Amino acid sequence: MQSLTFYLQNYWWCIIALAAFSYILGSINFAVVFTRLVKKQDIRTLGSGNAGFTNVLRCVGVFPAVMTFVFDFLKAIISVLAARLLVTFLPVAGVAQGSALKTEYMYYTMLIAGLFCVIGHSFPVFFNFKGGKGVVTTAAMMAVVDWRFFLFVLGTFLVVFVFSRIISLSSIIAGIMMGPANFAVTYFFMYKPSLETATPYSLTFVWLTTAFAAGVGIFAIIKHKDNIKRILKGEEKKITAKKKEA
Repeated sequence: MQSLTFYLQNYWWCIIALAAFSYILGSINFAVVFTRLVKKQDIRTLGSGNAGFTNVLRCVGVFPAVMTFVFDFLKAIISVLAARLLVTFLPVAGVAQGSALKTEYMYYTMLIAGLFCVIGHSFPVFFNFKGGKGVVTTAAMMAVVDWRFFLFVLGTFLVVFVFSRIISLSSIIAGIMMGPANFAVTYFFMYKPSLETATPYSLTFVWLTTAFAAGVGIFAIIKHKDNIKRILKGEEKKITAKKKEA
């Protein structure tokens, strides 16, 4: 914990700069951008009013939706990779490259970058702070932070979607699973195997990252509050093979 305190005390300005960069990048909401380019309208005035992939798919078309997905995914990847590079090149006395402690710093910093990219997507400074729910950007963050974490949550999403055909419900359940998924990966695949090494991961790392992941999941669930109301009333739209209402 002392090393983490040292890291934060000496490199807080780098972390703030990274968070600002991630937020600005996240604020480029491509659902708004591509809808304006294709349809000359604001996606937030169409359909559900959400500036995200699903609403673009329903209201604008497949190609703009795919482009929205790709670019929203890429902006989160760029943010998290920037965090990875930052930690890779920042020297900390007594902390070797590839060590468990260095990996812990990398995890923390990547999660911070991913979170601020998601916040930027949901509350974009360029579009009056009204954006999307951040599902795609959150998925991209998980994919770069740890592929095992990503596959765990993605698997949950796909199973729910196969049975329900409702993207919002699948996203909500996936958000609920983010905390448990992170715990499973960091505890059983990182902490436990490392106990036999000279530099094991810390339990603090497991709990901090789990709390962080759970917080991101809760944020995603809160952003789906209107969807939750419609799901409870049985009014939420489904995605069919023809991309029409069920």
